[in-house]
Amino acid sequence: MGVACSRSEERVLASVGQLEEAETRFESNHDVSMGGVLLALPALLANGLLRHLKKYYHLPFGFYSIHQLFLTLALMALLRLKSPENLRNVAPGEFGKLIGLDRIPEVKTLRNKLEILSSQEQACIWNTELSKDWMADNPEAVGVLYIDGHIKTYYGNQTKLPRRYVSRQRLCLRGMSNYWINDYLGSPFFVINEAVSKGLLSILESDIVPSLLEDVPDQPTAEQLKANPNLYRFILVFDREGYSPSFF
Repeated sequence: MGVACSRSEERVLASVGQLEEAETRFESNHDVSMGGVLLALPALLANGLLRHLKKYYHLPFGFYSIHQLFLTLALMALLRLKSPENLRNVAPGEFGKLIGLDRIPEVKTLRNKLEILSSQEQACIWNTELSKDWMADNPEAVGVLYIDGHIKTYYGNQTKLPRRYVSRQRLCLRGMSNYWINDYLGSPFFVINEAVSKGLLSILESDIVPSLLEDVPDQPTAEQLKANPNLYRFILVFDREGYSPSFF
């Protein structure tokens, strides 16, 4: 049985490339700043925040693990910290206690790790895997699926996205078209982002329906559908005027 290293020993090993990842250790503490976000940790884990990560993502040896990085990002979202630069205004030791370490990564370290992970281009595959898990956990909820389209406006200057009409602001603004697929309880399964919108019907034919035919659990077989004309795989519901529920 191995002997646990101290944090200082782990950092020395990490500096010479001999540490795969630091051990996550939650210890007894009092008056931890921002500690209330840990109340959301069970829900995050139940929804698959750390599930399948090491199957799709890989990091070189170092102090911070994939699980610790994703937990840091999730807690940042709960704390309304919208970019790594916002961590400069947070006590690193206090935040570190929330992820089971003595401190969180520095901004430069976090950005370097995110660049490595994003270069692997596994986000869509990981999202699909989680979507299958969510459907399998509650197969009764996927008999009726809701599709909702939204415009996510873009105010940056790195690229020139096409303009589209944003009804909420009654303006034509640059942005992305997001198509959300939810169960009848409103819980999202996945989202499709389109820089150039082909229209809801085209997205249905090319992206949404093929994914649902592959991922929705407990679908009837082709023989069962042929034998019973009233049987269907699932129902799609829209909130667009002129559209009616579609049976597949």
